[in-house]
Amino acid sequence: MSPLVDVGQVEGALVMGLGLHTTEEIKFNPTTGQKLAAGTWSYKPPSALDIPVDLRVTLLPNSSNESGVLRAKAVGEPPLCLSYGVVMALRQAITAARSMAGESGWFDIRLPFTTAAKCQQLLPIQMTIYLESLG
Repeated sequence: MSPLVDVGQVEGALVMGLGLHTTEEIKFNPTTGQKLAAGTWSYKPPSALDIPVDLRVTLLPNSSNESGVLRAKAVGEPPLCLSYGVVMALRQAITAARSMAGESGWFDIRLPFTTAAKCQQLLPIQMTIYLESLG
């Protein structure tokens, strides 16, 4: 089997994880459990523009999985777990911004960490900037 299949699995799992952690907010009716999102109007999976432009994937050369189907490697789970690093990078960026505004307390991150959730965590900074502008 071509190693490019494994590279595609790594890329796909990473992008899937990026969506899982940052954009794919699936809402359910709390009473019935029915899914409320009927399509991509409210449910946002990653698009082609969300994929990193410079995504370099390399595999261990001259290695194969003798017991795998057509010697394919199990390569999907590690990059899915690695994608959580994006959440930690966002936490560090928001912590730094909050620190610059004098905020030092803990803040909760619930997944998916959507754009709206990021803005909510940055609200103390926005308020500080606004109040300083008033003089």
